[in-house]
Amino acid sequence: MKKEANALCISLLLLSTLAFQNLTITRSITEEEEIEYYVKSTVTYSNKGSKVWNFTERKEDRTIGLFMNNSWQTGYLVNSTLRIEAIENDTDGNQIAILQFPEMLLNPRRNISFGVTYRVVTKPRALDHINETASKSLNEIPVSLREKYLAAEGPWLVNDTELQNLAFNIAGDESNVLAIIKNFVSWINRNIDYPLQMHEVPQYPNETMTKNEGDCDDQAILLVTLCRIIRIPAFIQIGAIYIPSRLENISYWKNQVTAVQKQIGWHGWAVVYVPPWGWLPVDLTYVFEPITADPLNAIKNAAVTSQITVQYKNISHTNYVASSREAREFLTTNNLYVYMEDEMIEVIRKENSSGENVERLFPVVLVVAVAALLACSYVIARKLNKKEEIHTPPC
Repeated sequence: MKKEANALCISLLLLSTLAFQNLTITRSITEEEEIEYYVKSTVTYSNKGSKVWNFTERKEDRTIGLFMNNSWQTGYLVNSTLRIEAIENDTDGNQIAILQFPEMLLNPRRNISFGVTYRVVTKPRALDHINETASKSLNEIPVSLREKYLAAEGPWLVNDTELQNLAFNIAGDESNVLAIIKNFVSWINRNIDYPLQMHEVPQYPNETMTKNEGDCDDQAILLVTLCRIIRIPAFIQIGAIYIPSRLENISYWKNQVTAVQKQIGWHGWAVVYVPPWGWLPVDLTYVFEPITADPLNAIKNAAVTSQITVQYKNISHTNYVASSREAREFLTTNNLYVYMEDEMIEVIRKENSSGENVERLFPVVLVVAVAALLACSYVIARKLNKKEEIHTPPC
């Protein structure tokens, strides 16, 4: 049986997103070589309430996502401080890992911590020449995709009358899929502002439309809903963006959740099906060229098309808006605390004298070298002090 996506994990990741338009990108998006990153995450759960935190009942709270594999990205789980109990697929088809906690009950005044390290290798990404003339019409979208990605499920309020009116008013009589997407992007760019203050939880599309504001995933949810109403398959994708200058310490949910982010920014965008190209990313808040100049920049110059962005998971069926609100209620009501720290480290490639590339990951190499030196020193000392010990492990 498929498991639901880790609601707490998704909620905490997306709540710590920022308005990335003002951040400086230091890497060129025209690099031709592969780029590698390590993503290190640590999490601490603290029970400051009076009730037991039951991880048997809340299996999702010990579930971690695994970075996806596709034609331009390969993800690896390098290390976990806790054993992996099982690897499964969630409702949206993402691969997840269930951690084996040493104790399944977190009693009051107790805490538990775990850490994971991922390695992600990205390849150069290039989109075909995207233009309205080459785009196909609505009736050329495969029926199989309509059946899978048009449902009124999750946060997609496809049956909402006001959202239906908005979608049909914007689309008009247009049948060219890319032209419709372009009109949706333009409308959202003109009418939906990025919030000055971080939202406590993700919004439903009718809330974003009514408030005329929404952050990255709020705007993406609205776009996906408008697309599904017009019968264009669409869903949301989440990923991490490498931002060398970033160091943020963010608290929310009555200061019971703290997120520290080093050189990383979590981000959400829409993915839509546009024949003949297939699935295309549509980013409404983090693009390298302004959407006001050309709405198609949301596709052609989206952050995910560059190698500074790694893809984490898809959200196509799960109602993570409802799950996020449930997670907030659960933590705040029971006086439970979460501390997260995420860091993204780029592997530096440098040519040696033979012209071959060698990898350098200074923080990791330094730690490993020091640990090895200490371990060897310890073993040598034991050999000198206790010569009678035969089974001393080698350093």
